[in-house]
Amino acid sequence: MARLADKVAFITGVARGQGRAHAVRLASEGAQIIGVDVVGPLPGVPYDPATEDDLAETQRLVEDLGAKAILTRCDTRDLDGLRAAVADGVEALGGLDVVVANAGICIPETWDEVTPQSFRDTMDINVTGVWNTVTASAPHLIGRGGGSVVLISSLAGKKLQPFMVHYTTSKHALVGMSRAFAAELGQHDIRVNTVHPGAVITPMGSGRMVERIEETNGQPTPCRDGHDLPQPVRRRGRRGRRRGGLPGIGRVEVHHCRGDLDRRRRAAFLIRGAQPF
Repeated sequence: MARLADKVAFITGVARGQGRAHAVRLASEGAQIIGVDVVGPLPGVPYDPATEDDLAETQRLVEDLGAKAILTRCDTRDLDGLRAAVADGVEALGGLDVVVANAGICIPETWDEVTPQSFRDTMDINVTGVWNTVTASAPHLIGRGGGSVVLISSLAGKKLQPFMVHYTTSKHALVGMSRAFAAELGQHDIRVNTVHPGAVITPMGSGRMVERIEETNGQPTPCRDGHDLPQPVRRRGRRGRRRGGLPGIGRVEVHHCRGDLDRRRRAAFLIRGAQPF
């Protein structure tokens, strides 16, 4: 029997990249998928936005695995919209067990290029959007009798990402948010973790993203040269111990585990497409 059989997962930023990878992996483990994506222009970013075709492809990949997928267009900055999307999915699929707050943006800018607007946009999506996601979904986890919440942070939430003060700030904020939510939701048997990926190949590296990183660095980006920035890796755990991606921390039967997963324990996201963090 699949590890996540009869479970339902809600994922934001599901149209492509890491969000799609989360959906496909969880579906492969037996979960049914509720997902949202803005599917349109994002403020200030130098990479290409997700499209309706991207969202349809995620739907196809999940359904090809025999899972149901209820994917809708929604901006995580819209709390009412998120509540409606989650409620509709829960009504259709019968409940909610796992939440993956994945949606976010990344705008390469030096400290003196950051504007009040770009800082606000980054915090609105990367922090407030995550808070909205948990706020909209937690009541359903409580009603289910427990579950798991996963906030997708970044290595920039453990150390830093040069030339992205706003991005680094937002990803550090998710660590504090996860701990605060864990302290309150733990009484309902809900675990809250952060995951901190390093460089990941996704469509976030499309458009002018690599060029813009090089402009802020003043030199070719380490992501392109394959140096300096950590790369996603696979590791084998000790015998009898399992290491892996989201299904490991998405398992609702494991209790009293919360906090952030550092580089030694972070998920290995094997995604094809374009690039970064």
